[in-house]
Amino acid sequence: MTDPKRELLRHTVATMAYRGSKAIRGGSEEFGHFVSGDSTRTPLQILAHIGDLLEWGLSLAKGEQIWRNSEGESWAKETERFYSCLTALDQFLASDEELKSSAERLFQGPIADALTHIGQIALLRRLAESPIRGENYFVAEITTGTTGPDQPAPKFEFG
Repeated sequence: MTDPKRELLRHTVATMAYRGSKAIRGGSEEFGHFVSGDSTRTPLQILAHIGDLLEWGLSLAKGEQIWRNSEGESWAKETERFYSCLTALDQFLASDEELKSSAERLFQGPIADALTHIGQIALLRRLAESPIRGENYFVAEITTGTTGPDQPAPKFEFG
């Protein structure tokens, strides 16, 4: 029997892939090092932190507690890591392996935090004069299990 909480987590991971793709697509190494203030992270540091959160989430799901603080090698490498971490988490959630952390705690911790940071990257795109277009995400074609860089085109973007 399919666990509805795991399925919702999987859809959330796919949503993160879709929204994250939009925020990071077209980002350059130059953008990765954009500084918006004296005490803020760069987009590259934020993207690396998202990878850390996703790896942490997977470790929690497996009953471990593994955390690292990555600074980020390059925009390209951290983008690749973003997708591989999403895919690894999704594959675990799709498996029959026991979930050793509650779905609620996984959502309230690493998953919600990663979604917040994707929003930060989107905001930094605007501040760096490389904005992404707004979108009606309710009608977006987000499919559970789709966690790679090949995301569907937006159905309805705003001006």
